[in-house]
Amino acid sequence: MHETTTVLPAGRLGLEEYVEPRVRGVVADRLGVEAQDLVASVSLRDDLAADSLDLLEVAIALEGAFGIRIPERYLDLIRTYDDLVAVVLDRIATSQRAEAAGSESPPVHARVMPAAGLAHRGVERSMRLTPYLAQTLADDVRLAGPGARLELTVQGTGGRRALAHVRSMFARMMARGTTVTVRSDERAGARSRAA
Repeated sequence: MHETTTVLPAGRLGLEEYVEPRVRGVVADRLGVEAQDLVASVSLRDDLAADSLDLLEVAIALEGAFGIRIPERYLDLIRTYDDLVAVVLDRIATSQRAEAAGSESPPVHARVMPAAGLAHRGVERSMRLTPYLAQTLADDVRLAGPGARLELTVQGTGGRRALAHVRSMFARMMARGTTVTVRSDERAGARSRAA
């Protein structure tokens, strides 16, 4: 999986000046409205007649445009265009913090396995374990259904500290009864150093 990095201006004001016009373009395109109709107080649902599916499509387009993730629960909180811009700014800031912390986060290979007998296929992901990836994996487990389990292999030589860090990121999931297995694959780290 390739990761892309977009360098955004520092500070909320600079970020908002960069983000808002792009959000405006995506929303106007997806909802079929004029860009000038998108004032801060316009209600997406009432004034622009956007339903839940429309908002989901807007969110998916914004995720692609900004390299962020907007969980569905956020969509219920969005009433106005200004709310949408605020959510996008929040998710960008969260993503940037996660990327900054990601330099210390270990690379992992994750497998989400559904309970035996379920038709849902497993999901595999490999990248640095950021809060974004942890949330994505939690969503994957939820979508896999009751009894799904998560298997994480920590790549490299982080040792016990890296394993403890990974376990701590999934402590709530384990407390709710999800089986989470965390193991080390130091051979992967040795192979990359030898290359």
